[in-house]
Amino acid sequence: MAYTGSCACGAVTATIAADAPVAVRQCWCRQCQQVAGGAATNNAIFPTDSVVFTGELATHSYVAASGNTLTHSYCPRCGTPVMAQTSARPHFRTMRLGFLTPGHGLAPNAAIWTSDAPPWAAIDPALDQFAAQPPAPPPPTS
Repeated sequence: MAYTGSCACGAVTATIAADAPVAVRQCWCRQCQQVAGGAATNNAIFPTDSVVFTGELATHSYVAASGNTLTHSYCPRCGTPVMAQTSARPHFRTMRLGFLTPGHGLAPNAAIWTSDAPPWAAIDPALDQFAAQPPAPPPPTS
């Protein structure tokens, strides 16, 4: 199955040639809360070589609580969050579920950085939960 995505204005699109993501997670780190306007980000992790973009992406990088450099990418025209990538795992792209075309059927199976979640956060108890950085997903197989 291939996945597709588009920002709100259509200036940035993506095609993801992967049968499935290697992980689907909800992130409650403070930086993701800022990107998401106060809630968690919801993300699907795909091998880098499976993701092809059209259009221009803007980026913002910083050193995250994990100690890795994290780069958020977004559409410079409409501001739609598109993806994140970490210096620790350049072989993965963390795609925002809201960027992906509806009907993808993906849902988080883990909540990470729950120690940063605000007291009012509603975290599904059925999700695997990690107080901080979870173990890395396995590297993609070629």
